[in-house]
Amino acid sequence: MAYVPPFEIPRTEIRTELDRIRHPFRVAIDRAKNPFNIGSIIRTAHSFLAKEIILIGTEPWYERAAMGMQRYENIVELPSERAFLEAAGKEGWQLIAFEKDHADQGLWEAEIPDDAVLVFGNEDDGCSPAILEAADQVLAIPMFGINHSYPISVAAGIAMAEWARRYYEKGRCS
Repeated sequence: MAYVPPFEIPRTEIRTELDRIRHPFRVAIDRAKNPFNIGSIIRTAHSFLAKEIILIGTEPWYERAAMGMQRYENIVELPSERAFLEAAGKEGWQLIAFEKDHADQGLWEAEIPDDAVLVFGNEDDGCSPAILEAADQVLAIPMFGINHSYPISVAAGIAMAEWARRYYEKGRCS
């Protein structure tokens, strides 16, 4: 395992530099019920340097699962689905919801904008009907077993990895 020595610069400077090199996509988590999953997604989103992580709802999340990465991330907490949809409309966000049972197409075939907001629903109900209605696309991640769905943190990781693969394949970053 690689050892990363502590940085000799203040956290604010690290955040400023990370913000300079962040990717243009956002991740939104719609009412995740397992606090560990939210922390896990924050940690994964940090690995992909998402522009923002949007937490929809007031459910608590487990900071320890983020392994300290929440200190370096732009986390936006919106109190409700309505507040999220209002922000999306105001900012002109392109919402890409991941919901297998309501998908228009699969992740491999879909065109995903560079500045997409990748939206993931909760573990029991998935994305809400209002978010699905507002989404520009509803995508499914291919599955080959008999399991009904991926864990939310795994689905988010798969989607972010696919976004990054395409972004780098197009030569957007070096």
